[in-house]
Amino acid sequence: MGCRIVLLGMPGAGKGTQADQLAEALGIPHIASGDLFREHLHQGTELGRLAQGYMDRGELVPDEVTIGMIAERIARPDCAEGFILDGFPRTVAQAEALGRLLSQNGTRLDMVALIRVREEVALARLAGRWTCRNCGAVYHTLFNPPRQAGVCDACGGELYQRSDETEEAHRRRLKVYQEQTAPLVEYYRRIGLLVEIDGEQSIDDVQADLRATVETACG
Repeated sequence: MGCRIVLLGMPGAGKGTQADQLAEALGIPHIASGDLFREHLHQGTELGRLAQGYMDRGELVPDEVTIGMIAERIARPDCAEGFILDGFPRTVAQAEALGRLLSQNGTRLDMVALIRVREEVALARLAGRWTCRNCGAVYHTLFNPPRQAGVCDACGGELYQRSDETEEAHRRRLKVYQEQTAPLVEYYRRIGLLVEIDGEQSIDDVQADLRATVETACG
């Protein structure tokens, strides 16, 4: 089934987990913008070097660089039948640029799924996050615990809580998300692409709702 999806939701809504499961079920790639950024920086691509230059100067990476990375990624053969975008777009300007990009390729978005959770639920979820020092894998005390406490399942590395994983830092992130994304939600609602999912259900129930909306949107 071909399907081009954007997944929205505040930090702690469970986007990454849901996107991974949905991507596997549909046989399309999950494109997390943060992973894409790291890939370009690590490989030293032209776009990666451009982004690095802005970051080294303490400046925000311009939309055109981020959009360039997205354009390159969705042009790869594994995206021919669709993709799930997670972390992009973040603003209405980026959403409009994505629409133009897909239109130039003769395609369009099929749906935008907003995974809704209350802020206090997101904060509680974020408090349980642990990251592997070695490979960067992310675990959660409640929802995705490692087999052995403090040890990464994937590589055996040490798990730690990042310095930016404080409640104050999480509240700042949620505030930025609300400021940036509220207009984006309205934009997609206005053009008839937005579907809202109750993200406070169990992981399996959220996934079931997501797959039902995909069936409707993508046939």
